[in-house]
Amino acid sequence: MSLIEVGETQAASGGLQSTDDADLAVARPLRAEVWRRFRKNRLAMVGLGFIILLALVAIFAPLIAPYSPTELAGDTKEGISLDHWFGTDRIGRDMFSRIVYGARVSLRIGVAATAMSLVIGIAIGAASGFFGGFTDNLLMRFTDVLLAIPYIVLAVAIATVVGKSENSVILIIGITGWLGVARIVRASFLSLKQLEYVEAAKALGFSKTRIMFRHIMPNAMQPMIVYGTIAVGSVILTEAALSFLGVGPQDPTPAWGLMVSDGKGLMVPAPHVLFFPGAAIALTVMAFVFVGDGLRDALDPKLK
Repeated sequence: MSLIEVGETQAASGGLQSTDDADLAVARPLRAEVWRRFRKNRLAMVGLGFIILLALVAIFAPLIAPYSPTELAGDTKEGISLDHWFGTDRIGRDMFSRIVYGARVSLRIGVAATAMSLVIGIAIGAASGFFGGFTDNLLMRFTDVLLAIPYIVLAVAIATVVGKSENSVILIIGITGWLGVARIVRASFLSLKQLEYVEAAKALGFSKTRIMFRHIMPNAMQPMIVYGTIAVGSVILTEAALSFLGVGPQDPTPAWGLMVSDGKGLMVPAPHVLFFPGAAIALTVMAFVFVGDGLRDALDPKLK
């Protein structure tokens, strides 16, 4: 082989190696890859944008709302006007201001109650799925008992004891919303603890606590991220239902569900009293569902 041919061969091999290095260089980390796939979902991006807007509205509510949520700002059941963009309610409070402040109530209840449900559900589901045997039977039978109790009856019973307020709604939803979470986490742990890397960790003598939290838990959290995102919207809807039944926050708290309850008897003379808080609930729940669906698709390894 001549020197020219040797040089060409080395150049070709060097070019191939540089191409491989370039491919490795552009390999994205997991978070970047998930974000790239998430951005492709237009509904998820719309939902994320709406949630960010809603959070900003909640944070800057005093700057956005033209009136106090408890202030009598106009005539009773006044229609849409330049002074009152969403009209006034049955006693003359500005509906736009109450809906803006209501975003604080709904997001606070949604995030806090979901976080409480996830903490309780993950702890119980992880212990049940990892240890199995008597622990599994005990925890799952306790879960089954709570699942057999009608939710509304349980909510009313808890509200009777702790009172009717934002904190009571968070407590009611938090201590009753973990049941589905526990089931999902238990199923994940039952499948993950049979995999080879867990057996290898046991063979290396790692403690049960380390295997549970360092090896299994991170792989079981992906479905919980999706579930938690969708659950925030479900919690907001549940809070609206409890407020509608008179179990949630009480007047004059600007809760969307309470506004819907107040407007249910005014559909003919003042439909705006019911329409605008109902639309706020519907749009918020849809936004969280869209984001949850987008995360599910982005985190699914089969879609890579």
